[in-house]
Amino acid sequence: MHSHAPSNSPLRREIAALAARMMAEDGISDFGFAKRKAARQLGASVSDALPNNAEIEAELRAWQALYQDEEQSERLFEMRSAAVEVMRLLADFRPYLTGGALDGTAGRYSELEIDLFPESAKEVEIFFLNQDFHYEHREPRRPAPNTPEAVLSFDWNEVPVRLSIYSAGVERGSRRGQERARLAQVEALLHDPDTTDNNRTQP
Repeated sequence: MHSHAPSNSPLRREIAALAARMMAEDGISDFGFAKRKAARQLGASVSDALPNNAEIEAELRAWQALYQDEEQSERLFEMRSAAVEVMRLLADFRPYLTGGALDGTAGRYSELEIDLFPESAKEVEIFFLNQDFHYEHREPRRPAPNTPEAVLSFDWNEVPVRLSIYSAGVERGSRRGQERARLAQVEALLHDPDTTDNNRTQP
C-alpha cells in the first residue's frame, strides 16, 4: 500500500504540469482524464495522491501565460464572442456559459460549453430544425442525477460548441459546483475581461 504523496511532492507537481500541458496542447478538456493519463505516463500508481483540479488549473494558466499568451487571449475573445451570439440565438432556452471560455482556461482546441434549461429538450431540437441548422446529437456522458437530457454539438464560426440541455427543474441545482454565467455577464466579460472573477455566479 502506497502512502499518499504530500501535496507539495515533486511527483504530484509533475503530474499536474503534464496534465496541464496535455489539456493545452491536445485539447483534452476533462481534468480527471488528463490527470489519469499524465499519472500513467509518469509511472505513478493510482494510490499516489493525484493533484486536484485547482492544482492542474494553476499549472494550465502558467503554461498558457508562458507559451500561448497572445494566441490564447485571441482564442478566448473568439470563443466568448461566439458564446454571446449563440446565447442570443438561444435566449428563450435560458442559456448559461460554463467551462474554459468562462474561467479563462480555454485553449486552441477547447469546446465552447453552454448549458440550456428549456421547458423541454425537444423544443431546442425543433428550433434548430426550423432554422435548418445542422448539429450532431451526442450521448450524455453517463446517466446520473443532474446530467443533461441531451448533448448537441455544432461549429459556430469555427468554434466547436457543446450544448448540454437540462430539464428546467435542474437549473437551481448545482452542477458539480461548476460556475456558469448568463448572457449579460458574458457580454460584460467580452468588453472587460478583468471582470471575470467578479461576475460569475454559482447556480
